[in-house]
Formats: sequence, structure tokens, C-alpha cells
Amino acid sequence: MNFMNTVKGSLLENFYPKGWDFNRIDECCSNKPEEVLERQSFWNKDFSPVMCENIHDFDMMMGHEIAMEIKTTKEKGQKLAMILPVGPMGMYKWAVYFLKEWKTDAKHVYGFNMDEWSDKDGNTLKSNDPAAFQNAMIDAFYGPLGELTVPVNQRNFATRENLPTYAEKIASLKKEGAKLVTVFGIGRMCHIAFWEPQFAEEFKSDEDWKKETHRIGAMLHPLTIEQNAITSFKSRTSLVPCRANTIGPGLFLQSDKIIGGCDGTLARGMMWQGMSFWMTLRYSPSRWVPSSYMPTLPGKLFFLKELAGPLNAECN
Repeated sequence: MNFMNTVKGSLLENFYPKGWDFNRIDECCSNKPEEVLERQSFWNKDFSPVMCENIHDFDMMMGHEIAMEIKTTKEKGQKLAMILPVGPMGMYKWAVYFLKEWKTDAKHVYGFNMDEWSDKDGNTLKSNDPAAFQNAMIDAFYGPLGELTVPVNQRNFATRENLPTYAEKIASLKKEGAKLVTVFGIGRMCHIAFWEPQFAEEFKSDEDWKKETHRIGAMLHPLTIEQNAITSFKSRTSLVPCRANTIGPGLFLQSDKIIGGCDGTLARGMMWQGMSFWMTLRYSPSRWVPSSYMPTLPGKLFFLKELAGPLNAECN
């Protein structure tokens, strides 16, 4: 039985994005684990999923990919603009490790944090707040790099004042020959950054949707809030902000390369990211599923083997 057939006329009918096709979603999630690497017609020829056996491999492999981009652009004398997430996070310690081992600095890197918690007006947390993404990036990446780090004036955070300047800054860097790499995780609701699927309803076409570079004080989907309660706030939903400043598809779809990560498994066989992982790989591009556009770009999506399923009901 299709679950959505049981909720017509109920409050749940308006809970999920209106454009979600649950029959299509079930088809995505019914694929066998051994089929996860099978190429799809809409994938970029240079896109590939990369299976990781465990979280330790995942963190190291994704960190190596980030560090290698910094190293190769450094060797070419090329500037590197990086759109960076706070989640996943484990890859940053490995990126730092490799760069230090190689004695490669990041002076040519321009960092753009993809989002930040905010209120409805776009006012963000203080930079030293434990929950602030700016604080997390400094602690995990910029700080540990020490003398090799990205210069302070080349670090961009998604504040109300600075986020609207991202598009112009990135365009200027690209004119100078910079490479744009987007590092990302995939949300429970298939968002990229905090660009939520329900935003699709505001646009007449995918082309209009693709032009949006950012949003200030974006209203988050309830399942996004609950995902972050689990992953970042020790289950305390009441602590999770309901809004955020975020980049949009007008920026992440410009990427010359993507480095994605899906590590959303929990204890005893539980997970929160299996469905969104399979939707990303199989749904085919739709503005109602923002992450479905990522396979159309060159790059890699690292994922934990467990997320491939099978995604069957199981009591834990």
C-alpha cells in the first residue's frame, strides 16, 4: 500500500512538499543495494557515487578529496572557491591532516559557508555560539590548519549582510579563472544547504528556480528541524532554529565540481538518510527534490554502504 493513499484528507496531506511523487519515491527506494552504482541517463559523465564501508573510511576519503582539490589548484596557480557545509564534519580533520602532510597551504582558497541559523530577518547567532556554523568551521577547519589556513578576509559566512554578496564574489573569482567546488551533505528533505523542497511551489518553472542565489531567513521544513534535533542538538527540538540563511541553486549549480557526503546512519540499523540518498540518485532532476540535481554535475558522492539498503521495514 502506498502510504500517501492512507492520508488523503488529513493534516498529513499538506505536510510533504506538494510536488513529491510518492510512487516515484517508492520506486527509487525499492532498488537493490547492488544496483546503487548503476549509471543513470541524467548523471553527468564525470559524476560517480563512491561507497564507503564505514564512517572512518568515509571521513578519510571525503577529506582526501577536499585536500586534493586544494593541492591541485595550488600547483596550477589557480584560485579555488569552495562552498562549504557544516554537516558532514568528520572530513575536515582529514583534509587538515593531508594538507599538513603535504605542506600545502590554502592561501589561494576562498571559503563560502553555505548556510547559517537565523531568525526571520536573517539575524544569525553570535560567531562564538556553540551552535553557530561559523564557530564550527573555525574549530574544525580554519583553526587546525594553522599557518596553512585560508586568510581571514577570504572566509565568507552566511550573515544577513554577507550572504547577498556571494554571487558577485564568486562570479568575480570565476572571471579570474577560479574553480568552484561545492562540498555538501543531503538533508532529510533532500535539501542542499538549507534550500528546502517546498520552495519549489513559488516558481513557475525549473529555470526560474535555478536563478535563485540565496535566501535570507528561510523557513525550514519540520523534518529538517527534527533531523537537526537528532544530529546536532541531542534530541532537543526546542533548541533548533526554525529559519536559516542559505545559498540557492543559482550558486551550487554553477559548480565545476561537487564533493558530496551521505553518512546518516544511526545505531542498531536505524538511519535517517537512506530515502533522500536514493532519491538523489534516481528521482531525476526536479526542483521539488533539490539534491536530484547534484548527479547532473561532475564530482563524487561519498556514502556509507548501509544507506543503500535494502530500505525495508524493521523494528529496532
